[in-house]
Parts: sequence; structure tokens; C-alpha cells
Amino acid sequence: MSDRTWTPVFLPADVPQPAGAYSPAVRAGDFVFVSGQVPKDLRTGIVVGETVEAQAEQVVRNLREVLTAAGASIDDVVSTTIYLENEQDWTSVNELWKTFFRTPYPSRTTVGARLRGVLIEVSAVAYLPQR
Repeated sequence: MSDRTWTPVFLPADVPQPAGAYSPAVRAGDFVFVSGQVPKDLRTGIVVGETVEAQAEQVVRNLREVLTAAGASIDDVVSTTIYLENEQDWTSVNELWKTFFRTPYPSRTTVGARLRGVLIEVSAVAYLPQR
């Protein structure tokens, strides 16, 4: 078995560890891969928001916090994958995306998915050259 060449990203001590068998993010070379973020408050685990717009705002807050823990920012994101419970929410989320990211926008894939009680989930890849 070979040694792993990537490292997990750890969140602040006041954020509980994920319940599942995954890291919030991993750093592999110049890239940070952020696990899917759902609209739950990272500290309490409570779902925030009842609309896709409100939930998307919480998802991006979580994404920013994980990126910060990795030494990155939202401007370092080069790709996102958006999972929507209702594919008809694409237009609303697309409009919000313009407020979360600046041009040129990261690449993006949006797919419909069953999300077990939330309306949106987002995973991301950030480019963060090692210095």
C-alpha cells in the first residue's frame, strides 16, 4: 500500500466532525476538494432556510468556512457541482450564483438529486498553488 499524497482539511474545534466516513475537504497538490455542503449550520447541525435561496446562502457560508480552513477563499474555486432537489430551482440558483462568485465564473455542473430533506447541496474544487 502506498502513502497518500493528500492531506485532510480540519475545521475549527467548535465544529463537530462529519457523521459519515469523509473529510470536509482534502488538499491534493495545488487543489482543494471540498465535500458536498448542505444547508446545515456547521456547529448545530440544524437546517437553515426553507427556500432554495435561503438554503443556497447557508451552503455558500459553509463552503467559505471549509475553504478558509484550507487556506483558500471563494475566489480560488475553479469548479462546483450543484445538486438540486427540484431541477426547476435552476434559474433561482443561477441568479444567486452571480452574487456568490465573480467573473470569470468557475465551471459548474448542476444535477437533480434526492437530497434527504434539503433542497441544495454543493461540492467544489479550489485551485491553491503551494507556495
